[in-house]
Amino acid sequence: MAASSQPLVAPPSATGNRPAPITAVPLRHPWRWVSGIIVGVLSAALILGFAQNPNIDWPTVGEYLFAPLTLQGLATTIYLTVAAMTIGLAGGVVVAIMRLSPNPVLRVVSGLFVWIFRGTPVLLQLIFWGFIGAFLPKIVLGIPFTSVEFWSIETSALIPATVAALLALGLNEMAYASEIVRAGIVSVDHGQTEAAHSLGMTPGRTMRRIVLPQAMRVIVPPMGNEVITMLKTTALVSVIAGRDLMSNLQAAYAQNFKIIPLLIVAAIWYLVLTSILSVPQAWLERRFGRGVAGARESGALRLLRTWRGGKK
Repeated sequence: MAASSQPLVAPPSATGNRPAPITAVPLRHPWRWVSGIIVGVLSAALILGFAQNPNIDWPTVGEYLFAPLTLQGLATTIYLTVAAMTIGLAGGVVVAIMRLSPNPVLRVVSGLFVWIFRGTPVLLQLIFWGFIGAFLPKIVLGIPFTSVEFWSIETSALIPATVAALLALGLNEMAYASEIVRAGIVSVDHGQTEAAHSLGMTPGRTMRRIVLPQAMRVIVPPMGNEVITMLKTTALVSVIAGRDLMSNLQAAYAQNFKIIPLLIVAAIWYLVLTSILSVPQAWLERRFGRGVAGARESGALRLLRTWRGGKK
């Protein structure tokens, strides 16, 4: 066959004659800007009106913000939060394991515990423990069903207001924490436990080394919210004069009648503590969420990382 005498025509890509680039026109969102401006103006007006309200009495707020009375109550609030969450988390793990136990006695006892402490208000439990001396005047150690006593003490001396608050908050938190921990344990595939047992691991070791580390991804977010909720729940301790932040400020405004300024002092400290607690919660969520789709660094951690990088 004879070769064609027509010259070969290179494709457009070979000759450099590429099509013109497409000019992308971004979609306009005018109402988004309008709504943002309206919300911003209304928010600024609300904040400005609140700050300029003469009934707030900012000098009183500044006077009591770092007053010894306030700082002592703040220390008690932090102590109650940490101690109650420690009791609640440690006891919650035990109660959750009891509820998942094949032993029917353990399941029934743990179920009754959760039913009682989760089914009654925290305020009721605080008042009960605060006035436990009226129900049980004396705590006695001796031989049961006889009059022989080895040791006894007045209940009111053994359980003052702060201890009563700690018992009420800690036991109540145990009931809620147990459900959170139980949900985390159940979320772990049962095949993990079977594989650990096939390797000769004991049930306790399997729970500590295999199940709980994987369950933390489910446990940490709601447990972090429980810590913040516990911080705010300590304000109820004021009903039994627990000497927390709210109790001390209530005692102060009962004398000087400056209710609104002292409530603002309490709100400022609660907001500060809540913001501080959000940072370790976000770090724990990110740490235990590694390798999971959607696990991203929170805004609080980004701000902290940027601040630390700026200091360097």
